[in-house]
Amino acid sequence: MHYTGTIWRPPYEASSLLLEVTAGCTHHQCKFCTLYDDIPFNFRMSPLEDIEADLRETKEQLRLWKQSQVTRTFLTGANPFVLEYQRLMKIAELIKRYFPSNQTIGCFSRITDIKLKTDDELKELRKAGYDGLTIGMETADDSALEFMNKGYTSTDILAQCRRLEQAGISYRFFYLTGISGEGNGEEGAKKTAEICNQLHPELIGANMLTIYPQSALYQDIKQGNWIEESEMEKYKELRSLVKHLKNPTVFAALGASNMIQLQGKLPEDREKLLAVLDEIIGSQKEEKLRNYRKNLRHL
Repeated sequence: MHYTGTIWRPPYEASSLLLEVTAGCTHHQCKFCTLYDDIPFNFRMSPLEDIEADLRETKEQLRLWKQSQVTRTFLTGANPFVLEYQRLMKIAELIKRYFPSNQTIGCFSRITDIKLKTDDELKELRKAGYDGLTIGMETADDSALEFMNKGYTSTDILAQCRRLEQAGISYRFFYLTGISGEGNGEEGAKKTAEICNQLHPELIGANMLTIYPQSALYQDIKQGNWIEESEMEKYKELRSLVKHLKNPTVFAALGASNMIQLQGKLPEDREKLLAVLDEIIGSQKEEKLRNYRKNLRHL
């Protein structure tokens, strides 16, 4: 298989076929991100020949294992949805040729990737199987988005995700707890909830900001340009997010960056989630939480 560097996928894509169609990130400017530092270039599209070879290899391996069904494919890379419409359609065609049982195709997407497609193209992509995109929105706090060089605003999040909904493409959000910085976490979470409450993400997955020395954000901290939230403030931020989310969705904090993991449906599990967060805030020690963060070698 043509895999480049560390392959990242959401927890809920564990049973999907992982197919590399891009490597790296087209943006590659988010101050906190170190996920693609092991790739010696910013971004590359996989040749269609490599993609087809990987599908052929997968089909053969499944035959040897006496399995044949692939129902979902997850395209790997930081933001494969940036690819042009025709190329995404060609990839869908190849997947269907080798695995007629495949029903849906997911991938990571930046908000800016959606903007590159027309409304009609989004609808055709949905017909071709594209559904369940994972979007690292991180926050809807515009000050944090600007400082972290995300390249879009909360208004962009709202506009582009509404276009996905109109095309029938479902999506999940990644939220980055701590991105607003010291003293701003709870308000940042509230602003995020205000945007999410106008949308319908299937899931909001919270990850806690973990700062590594090779990141640009680490240099900002050393220069006194930004102060990290305490671990306890991050849990208060999560509480604010859960409290203010109104539309039905799944809330999950299951990644390795979360020392204490949470999951529940909103709004029905809101009080249970708040009770757990209150218990954490009332009983956990900052030093223990901070030690976990310091010893987290990689996400």
